[in-house]
Parts: sequence; C-alpha cells; structure tokens
Amino acid sequence: MNEITKRVLRSFASWNKEKLDLHELFEVGGNDPEQRTAVFDAVEKLVQDGLLNEEGNDFYSLTEKGKQAVMSNE
Repeated sequence: MNEITKRVLRSFASWNKEKLDLHELFEVGGNDPEQRTAVFDAVEKLVQDGLLNEEGNDFYSLTEKGKQAVMSNE
C-alpha cells in the first residue's frame, strides 16, 4: 500500500469523522495538483478493493475491511 493510500485511510481518524467528502480527502495531497490526482486515484482504488464505501454526493466511509487495514498499517 503506497503512502497516499495510507494517508487517505488515516484521514478518517485525523478528522475524527465516520464520513469524509472528497474535498477533505484531497487535503492529503495538499495544493499539488498531481498529488490531488493521486488521492482521487487512491480513493477510486480503495472503493474497488472494498476498503471505502461511496456514500453519495462525494462522501466516503471506511468499510470494516478498511478499518482493519488502518489498524494493520499503523
């Protein structure tokens, strides 16, 4: 798992929220457009891999599998 993906997963704990919108997740990439693209790609991959749920309106939440991944990558 690459560093951006780990940081996306850790964002939920950092923000202390069950759901985050894409703009909050973009904070992982800072102001760098390439990093923000990497964040978007990571989010899409995490959804495909079953670690994030799409909640609608660009909101995402961790699945149980995602929560386990966070704990194992700490």
